Amino acid sequence: MSQVVHGCTFHNTDCIKGARTHLDDDSVDLIITDPPYGIDGDKLHRHYNRNELHVVDGYVEIPSDEYPRFSREWIGEAERILRPGGQIYVISGYSNLVHILNALQETKLQEINHIIWKYNFGVYTKRKFVSSHYHILYYAKPGRRRTFNLQCRYGLKERDASGGSLNYRDREDVWLIDRQYKPGQQKNKNELPDELLIKMIQYSSNEGDLICDLFLGGFSTARVAVGLNRRATGFEVSDEIFSHGIGTLSEIEPGYLCDTLRVPDAGQPKNQGKRWTEREIQHLLERFRQIKDAGHTKKDAVKELCAEFERGRFSIERILREHHRP
Repeated sequence: MSQVVHGCTFHNTDCIKGARTHLDDDSVDLIITDPPYGIDGDKLHRHYNRNELHVVDGYVEIPSDEYPRFSREWIGEAERILRPGGQIYVISGYSNLVHILNALQETKLQEINHIIWKYNFGVYTKRKFVSSHYHILYYAKPGRRRTFNLQCRYGLKERDASGGSLNYRDREDVWLIDRQYKPGQQKNKNELPDELLIKMIQYSSNEGDLICDLFLGGFSTARVAVGLNRRATGFEVSDEIFSHGIGTLSEIEPGYLCDTLRVPDAGQPKNQGKRWTEREIQHLLERFRQIKDAGHTKKDAVKELCAEFERGRFSIERILREHHRP
């Protein structure tokens, strides 16, 4: 069964079979996914000492002896559907990390970062150190330049109170992000926090991009993607969890998260780095002639054009030089 919400299509089926049926080669810009634990995930609440009263039933676990084959198959599909330059974030615990890493190594996907997500509480233990982190494996498909929005959250020149770079700190490979509490609300077994998903989506996609979650679960990835004006798709094998996720997704408004985002002080022109169109070039040359004819110097003309076209001085001067303008 498939359902369309906010113009996005989601499939109530196994992701391996579903991807082969519903997604073309090279069709997805970004994958963010949190595969099943493979460690009796339906019993994890005993370790976390939490009440499962409000957790949606229907969690489907993968037997541990099937995990290597399972990982190879779904990661193979992820490689196929990613466009060249497309990226994937895989969130994983430690127990089956080796199988996911081995499966990734069997593809042509290239490792970008191995990120550690440190959260605010872990598995209760008495005879060993507390495990309070997950691994985030960040890979990309070769063939084209990948999207990485360097200043989407903090400008390169922004500093904290001690003078440290906010941009540098935000891009370190250890992320301190608390889990998201939903007391008294219906939720999936292990929902990812919005803050974590927003960060990955901001850095690795643009508005209108297609984001896929192969294991939708509570539809957190889909909800945040739609909330940031991205397109979304994905798969969930559990009927109960799929129905609940579709219901929660239908309640939101596309783009509802955009106004909540921090506006970075990028310190650079809006259009810096963008390719010039022929129409823009002709407009620039015409405006340069008009400003010069009005008696202004070339320096003043370039300054005015930088503000008008929202581009850097070197870019403006390069276009003028290439077109032999004095």
